[in-house]
Amino acid sequence: MLGIFATHEALRLALERELDLVEINPKAEPPVCKIMNFGKYKYEEKKQQAAARKRQSTVEVKEIKLRPKTDEHDLEFKARNIKRFLDEGNKVKLTVRFRGREITHPEQAQLQIDRLLGRLEGQAVVEMSSRMEGKVMTVLLAPKQGAAPPKPKPAQPAGSEGADKPAGA
Repeated sequence: MLGIFATHEALRLALERELDLVEINPKAEPPVCKIMNFGKYKYEEKKQQAAARKRQSTVEVKEIKLRPKTDEHDLEFKARNIKRFLDEGNKVKLTVRFRGREITHPEQAQLQIDRLLGRLEGQAVVEMSSRMEGKVMTVLLAPKQGAAPPKPKPAQPAGSEGADKPAGA
Protein backbone atom coordinates (compact mmCIF):
# COMPACT_ATOMS: atom_id res chain seq x y z
CA MET A 1 0.00 0.00 0.00
CA LEU A 2 1.55 3.20 -1.18
CA GLY A 3 -1.00 5.74 0.09
CA ILE A 4 -3.15 8.41 -1.56
CA PHE A 5 -1.88 9.81 -4.89
CA ALA A 6 -3.23 12.02 -7.62
CA THR A 7 -4.30 10.11 -10.73
CA HIS A 8 -1.45 11.41 -12.92
CA GLU A 9 1.08 10.57 -10.14
CA ALA A 10 -0.29 7.01 -9.78
CA LEU A 11 -0.09 6.53 -13.57
CA ARG A 12 3.50 7.76 -13.58
CA LEU A 13 4.43 5.28 -10.81
CA ALA A 14 2.80 2.42 -12.75
CA LEU A 15 4.64 3.36 -15.95
CA GLU A 16 7.98 3.56 -14.13
CA ARG A 17 7.51 0.01 -12.89
CA GLU A 18 6.23 -1.11 -16.33
CA LEU A 19 2.91 -2.23 -14.78
CA ASP A 20 -0.75 -1.23 -15.12
CA LEU A 21 -2.90 0.96 -12.88
CA VAL A 22 -6.08 -1.02 -12.21
CA GLU A 23 -9.13 0.50 -10.54
CA ILE A 24 -10.32 -1.88 -7.80
CA ASN A 25 -13.17 0.05 -6.16
CA PRO A 26 -14.35 3.13 -8.07
CA LYS A 27 -17.13 3.95 -5.56
CA ALA A 28 -14.77 4.43 -2.61
CA GLU A 29 -13.69 7.92 -1.66
CA PRO A 30 -10.97 8.27 -2.96
CA PRO A 31 -11.20 5.48 -5.59
CA VAL A 32 -9.01 2.47 -4.78
CA CYS A 33 -6.47 1.47 -7.45
CA LYS A 34 -3.74 -1.13 -7.63
CA ILE A 35 -0.47 -1.23 -9.56
CA MET A 36 -0.21 -4.69 -11.11
CA ASN A 37 0.49 -6.65 -14.26
CA PHE A 38 -3.07 -6.85 -15.59
CA GLY A 39 -2.26 -9.36 -18.36
CA LYS A 40 -0.78 -11.78 -15.84
CA TYR A 41 -3.78 -11.27 -13.55
CA LYS A 42 -6.25 -12.10 -16.36
CA TYR A 43 -4.19 -15.16 -17.35
CA GLU A 44 -4.17 -16.54 -13.79
CA GLU A 45 -7.89 -15.88 -13.42
CA LYS A 46 -8.58 -17.76 -16.66
CA LYS A 47 -6.47 -20.73 -15.48
CA GLN A 48 -8.37 -20.84 -12.15
CA GLN A 49 -11.69 -20.91 -14.00
CA ALA A 50 -10.46 -23.71 -16.26
CA ALA A 51 -9.30 -25.72 -13.24
CA ALA A 52 -12.68 -25.21 -11.55
CA ARG A 53 -14.46 -26.45 -14.69
CA LYS A 54 -12.17 -29.48 -14.80
CA ARG A 55 -12.95 -30.41 -11.18
CA GLN A 56 -16.68 -30.02 -11.77
CA SER A 57 -18.47 -33.29 -12.48
CA THR A 58 -21.57 -33.59 -14.61
CA VAL A 59 -24.27 -36.11 -13.84
CA GLU A 60 -25.94 -37.62 -16.86
CA VAL A 61 -29.35 -39.26 -16.88
CA LYS A 62 -29.14 -42.61 -18.66
CA GLU A 63 -32.41 -44.14 -19.86
CA ILE A 64 -33.27 -47.84 -19.75
CA LYS A 65 -36.36 -48.81 -21.76
CA LEU A 66 -38.53 -51.78 -20.84
CA ARG A 67 -41.83 -53.28 -21.93
CA PRO A 68 -44.36 -54.96 -19.62
CA LYS A 69 -43.49 -58.32 -21.21
CA THR A 70 -39.67 -57.99 -21.01
CA ASP A 71 -38.21 -61.43 -20.28
CA GLU A 72 -36.22 -62.38 -17.15
CA HIS A 73 -32.88 -62.69 -18.95
CA ASP A 74 -33.30 -59.26 -20.52
CA LEU A 75 -34.07 -57.81 -17.10
CA GLU A 76 -30.81 -59.29 -15.75
CA PHE A 77 -28.90 -57.71 -18.62
CA LYS A 78 -30.54 -54.33 -18.07
CA ALA A 79 -29.90 -54.57 -14.30
CA ARG A 80 -26.20 -55.06 -15.04
CA ASN A 81 -26.19 -51.94 -17.23
CA ILE A 82 -28.03 -49.96 -14.55
CA LYS A 83 -25.42 -51.01 -11.95
CA ARG A 84 -22.65 -49.88 -14.30
CA PHE A 85 -24.32 -46.49 -14.88
CA LEU A 86 -24.83 -45.99 -11.14
CA ASP A 87 -21.20 -46.94 -10.43
CA GLU A 88 -20.14 -44.24 -12.89
CA GLY A 89 -22.15 -41.74 -10.83
CA ASN A 90 -24.97 -41.23 -13.35
CA LYS A 91 -28.68 -41.21 -12.69
CA VAL A 92 -30.89 -43.80 -14.41
CA LYS A 93 -34.39 -43.27 -15.75
CA LEU A 94 -36.38 -46.50 -16.12
CA THR A 95 -39.19 -46.25 -18.66
CA VAL A 96 -41.79 -48.94 -19.28
CA ARG A 97 -43.61 -48.25 -22.54
CA PHE A 98 -47.08 -49.67 -23.14
CA ARG A 99 -48.44 -50.58 -26.56
CA GLY A 100 -52.04 -51.25 -27.49
CA ARG A 101 -54.04 -53.05 -24.82
CA GLU A 102 -51.02 -53.44 -22.49
CA ILE A 103 -52.07 -50.12 -20.92
CA THR A 104 -54.95 -51.92 -19.19
CA HIS A 105 -52.44 -53.76 -16.96
CA PRO A 106 -50.11 -51.17 -15.40
CA GLU A 107 -49.46 -53.60 -12.53
CA GLN A 108 -47.33 -55.66 -14.96
CA ALA A 109 -45.03 -52.67 -15.45
CA GLN A 110 -44.91 -52.08 -11.70
CA LEU A 111 -43.86 -55.73 -11.24
CA GLN A 112 -41.03 -55.25 -13.78
CA ILE A 113 -39.83 -52.14 -11.95
CA ASP A 114 -40.08 -53.83 -8.54
CA ARG A 115 -38.02 -56.80 -9.79
CA LEU A 116 -35.31 -54.48 -11.09
CA LEU A 117 -35.29 -52.45 -7.87
CA GLY A 118 -34.95 -55.68 -5.90
CA ARG A 119 -31.78 -56.51 -7.84
CA LEU A 120 -30.39 -53.01 -7.26
CA GLU A 121 -31.07 -52.92 -3.53
CA GLY A 122 -28.23 -51.15 -1.72
CA GLN A 123 -26.88 -49.52 -4.88
CA ALA A 124 -29.67 -47.18 -5.92
CA VAL A 125 -32.03 -44.70 -4.32
CA VAL A 126 -35.43 -44.05 -5.89
CA GLU A 127 -35.38 -40.32 -6.55
CA MET A 128 -38.79 -40.20 -8.23
CA SER A 129 -41.20 -43.09 -7.67
CA SER A 130 -43.13 -44.74 -10.51
CA ARG A 131 -45.43 -42.36 -12.32
CA MET A 132 -47.62 -42.78 -15.39
CA GLU A 133 -47.12 -40.21 -18.14
CA GLY A 134 -49.44 -41.11 -21.00
CA LYS A 135 -48.42 -44.57 -22.20
CA VAL A 136 -45.15 -44.56 -20.27
CA MET A 137 -44.38 -45.40 -16.63
CA THR A 138 -41.14 -43.84 -15.36
CA VAL A 139 -38.90 -44.16 -12.30
CA LEU A 140 -35.76 -42.10 -11.63
CA LEU A 141 -32.87 -43.75 -9.77
CA ALA A 142 -29.79 -42.09 -8.32
CA PRO A 143 -26.55 -43.63 -6.98
CA LYS A 144 -26.71 -44.34 -3.27
CA GLN A 145 -24.70 -41.92 -1.12
CA GLY A 146 -21.59 -43.50 0.37
CA ALA A 147 -21.26 -45.96 -2.49
CA ALA A 148 -17.73 -46.71 -3.65
CA PRO A 149 -16.39 -44.01 -6.01
CA PRO A 150 -15.70 -45.10 -9.59
CA LYS A 151 -12.47 -47.01 -10.02
CA PRO A 152 -9.76 -45.20 -12.04
CA LYS A 153 -9.04 -46.76 -15.39
CA PRO A 154 -5.53 -48.19 -15.93
CA ALA A 155 -3.19 -46.06 -18.02
CA GLN A 156 -2.00 -48.98 -20.18
CA PRO A 157 -3.74 -52.19 -21.17
CA ALA A 158 -2.57 -55.31 -19.32
CA GLY A 159 0.31 -57.15 -20.93
CA SER A 160 1.89 -54.10 -22.56
CA GLU A 161 4.33 -53.31 -19.72
CA GLY A 162 7.30 -54.75 -21.58
CA ALA A 163 6.25 -53.59 -25.03
CA ASP A 164 8.82 -50.78 -25.19
CA LYS A 165 11.77 -53.13 -24.42
CA PRO A 166 13.56 -54.71 -27.36
CA ALA A 167 13.35 -58.48 -27.68
CA GLY A 168 16.18 -60.38 -25.96
CA ALA A 169 17.12 -57.50 -23.65
